[in-house]
Amino acid sequence: MASFSRPQARRGPSGAWTRLKPAVIDPLDVYGLPSKGETRLHDHKTQEDYYQKIVDRYMKFIASSGGGEELERAFAAMAVKDNPPIAVTRSAPSDRDRPALPRQTSATPRPNDMPNILMAMRKLREALLGSHRRDHFAQRAYIFIIQASILSRHWESYQPALLYLLNEIHPVTPLSPLELQDFAGYRILDLACRQYELMDAFAVRHAYKLDDRRVTVVLMSLVHDDWVRFWRTKRVVDGYQRSIMDFAVDRMRWHALKCLGRGYLNADKSFIERTGDASWPELVKGGVGWQLQDTGNVIIRKPKAK
Repeated sequence: MASFSRPQARRGPSGAWTRLKPAVIDPLDVYGLPSKGETRLHDHKTQEDYYQKIVDRYMKFIASSGGGEELERAFAAMAVKDNPPIAVTRSAPSDRDRPALPRQTSATPRPNDMPNILMAMRKLREALLGSHRRDHFAQRAYIFIIQASILSRHWESYQPALLYLLNEIHPVTPLSPLELQDFAGYRILDLACRQYELMDAFAVRHAYKLDDRRVTVVLMSLVHDDWVRFWRTKRVVDGYQRSIMDFAVDRMRWHALKCLGRGYLNADKSFIERTGDASWPELVKGGVGWQLQDTGNVIIRKPKAK
């Protein structure tokens, strides 16, 4: 009689794979960019939950930066960089049977967290744009994104958000008169200080009937190359306006130092620092080649021999 062997059950995946720890992911990395095909962020409730995660992480970043100059340096150093390309490799045949590892989120922020926060803001902004949302939540979210991006001097984030807030959201869900003045002022300062489009800045000022004396002083100081008024105004404006004005600092400083070079043979170091709105080491680092003497006097140029 022929004997029949019992069919053997197919072996499952190796037990070693099931014992691996779940992959830990950042809560802000759960979703991809809507412009790259992500659709889960089009849900309104998901948007609101994601927004709260962004705000929480942003506040933790503020608290961990220590405030003051440390916070300013942290903002200045942060910018979203393009993700490096991921090398695509062909999986081995045995990989096909390996189960997908479960993933869990981590509440621990990254040490260098602002680029990740800015990227999350971009995801939320694209989701709000894709879902055509212009309600009160969209307004509040855009206000937060714009202000945080301005402080980090990341114009790639605040410029499109600012235009959408003023041109698309405001006609549907109006900003308060004070908010409209503030954000129209940011738009004007961006045109004048970063883009150096003074005519466009005056046109926007007229269109919104802006009545902000400090913004007007900044515009006029740029028109007349009046670095004294520019430095004085920069010291009294709020942090958002000051961050946008920073884009014009090098241009105004260079003009001021050129004027000194034409008009003075020598000057006191403190006077030069006030004129350039920077310390002497910062000016030297920026390219100033004048000679500082032990007396504190700076030789700008020597008189021509007769």
